[in-house]
Amino acid sequence: MRKIMIVAVGLILSVTSYGQTAAEFTDKGKKLYEQREYMQAVINYNKAIEIDPNYAQAYYMRGKIKEAFEDIHGAMKDFNTAIEKNTKYSEAYFARGNIKYRLQDYYGAIEDYSSTIEMDPNNLDAYYRRGQAKQQLEAYQDAINDCSKIIELNPKNVDAYYLRGVLRLEFGQLQQGCLDLSKAGELGDLKAYDIIREKCNQRIYTTDNDKDN
Repeated sequence: MRKIMIVAVGLILSVTSYGQTAAEFTDKGKKLYEQREYMQAVINYNKAIEIDPNYAQAYYMRGKIKEAFEDIHGAMKDFNTAIEKNTKYSEAYFARGNIKYRLQDYYGAIEDYSSTIEMDPNNLDAYYRRGQAKQQLEAYQDAINDCSKIIELNPKNVDAYYLRGVLRLEFGQLQQGCLDLSKAGELGDLKAYDIIREKCNQRIYTTDNDKDN
């Protein structure tokens, strides 16, 4: 009986140790990733997965490295697995959305960004990227709404003002678009003024000229 108890305790300790070791290997891999020691980082993520095949973060981090090295198929596979292992992994949905965006799968990207937002309503990057994907599908008003949500959460988000300005110009909302671009320029995005000079002033001049005629 005592022997059985010792074996049982040993098994419990072994399982606990394995879980901690997978986390430790992943943490070590993250530090190596930050130091741009990518191959060593991958080795550590592989060890984490070998120890605990259900450890979602290791797949996610390995996918990030594969994406950086343009192994798009491998990155997609790792992000898929991370989500399979943890269906509430918002970062993995976001990362997979970025891959889909690169592959011009805009509907798929929007779905993943929406999942990210559902789990993390304050993720401004997810709103922004979803807005860009909607822009590609010419869903301008929906894209504008995403930018407006970003501005609601962060009134000084220069990228949101810039993108919303461009979207409004594309959607035919000239005055509102030009004002957004002006705000983006005010907040420090100087390239906004290039569009203002090209689109806003030219059209205002044309409109005044039409009135004179």
